[in-house]
Amino acid sequence: MAALPVPLLALLTLLLAGCGGPGAAGQRRKEMVLSEKVNQLMEWASKRSVIRMNGDKFRRLVKAPPRNYSVIVMFTALQPHRQCVVCKQADEEYQILANSWRYSSAFTNKIFFAMVDFDEGSDVFQMLNMNSAPTFINFPAKGKPKRGDTYELQVRGFAAEQLARWVADRTDVHIRVIRPPNYAGPLMLGLLLAVIGGLVYLRGSNLDFLYNKTGWAFAALCFVLAMTSGQMWNHIRGPPYAHKNPHTGQVNYIHGSSQAQFVAETHIVLLFNGGVTLGMVLLHEAATSDMDVGKRKIMCIAGIGLVVLFFSWLLSVFRSKYHGYPYSFLMS
Repeated sequence: MAALPVPLLALLTLLLAGCGGPGAAGQRRKEMVLSEKVNQLMEWASKRSVIRMNGDKFRRLVKAPPRNYSVIVMFTALQPHRQCVVCKQADEEYQILANSWRYSSAFTNKIFFAMVDFDEGSDVFQMLNMNSAPTFINFPAKGKPKRGDTYELQVRGFAAEQLARWVADRTDVHIRVIRPPNYAGPLMLGLLLAVIGGLVYLRGSNLDFLYNKTGWAFAALCFVLAMTSGQMWNHIRGPPYAHKNPHTGQVNYIHGSSQAQFVAETHIVLLFNGGVTLGMVLLHEAATSDMDVGKRKIMCIAGIGLVVLFFSWLLSVFRSKYHGYPYSFLMS
């Protein structure tokens, strides 16, 4: 092989030194690819807070390096024929979270929110061995998702505030959730005040109904039953109403863990507590009322039946959530 002339060899040496060699060229290519990906995501995010992705977009923008941004992805099934009620409820909260970030003054390209629908990216579900929806996963800027990068939906619920806390824990990005105005509460309060004001106006000369012990006792009892059934927990955590198994189609109304609950579960517990309470009231009336003996016996039997039946159901629900609990009554 003929040797290169000295001037030409020197020129090539200078060119390689100026370009930084093959390593520098590769680094520039990575930076160009990264810049294109970030610009593409920013363009889509400017139009829609939650970026819809199919398999190709997911592999190119989320899975493939380089990446210096985190992507929160909701895997869902929103098509009507999937009949995933929880997916629609979770999507509403996810949209609130993404909009709160998109229109925040702290918005940057450090984190993006995306969505993969099963009917648009079933190959992604297969690639991740995912068999349930909705599921939230954080794909960090560096490395692969860890165990904590999968959101515990059954434990924490899908309220936007809970999702924001999880996002802050995984990405150090703090999002202040801003919900659209909800006028239902003020309207109901106004309606209640109007009803009370109307009653006072119409019965201004007779306000004995305000001193009705039975009415106040019934109102207090309804409040106690609502609180003891877990309604406040629902308001804070925002759990799904129920869970439908995507494979079998079976709907679960009772959560299998003692650390979480479904909205339907609180309604069931409210009904059972109400049945036990009604039974106790009947027993009290049977023991203290002045009715004839026959009616009092009927009330006593009915009260015992209600207490026994609904308490047994309550205990069975407790056993299903606290595995290993040894006691049961009538039914397991």
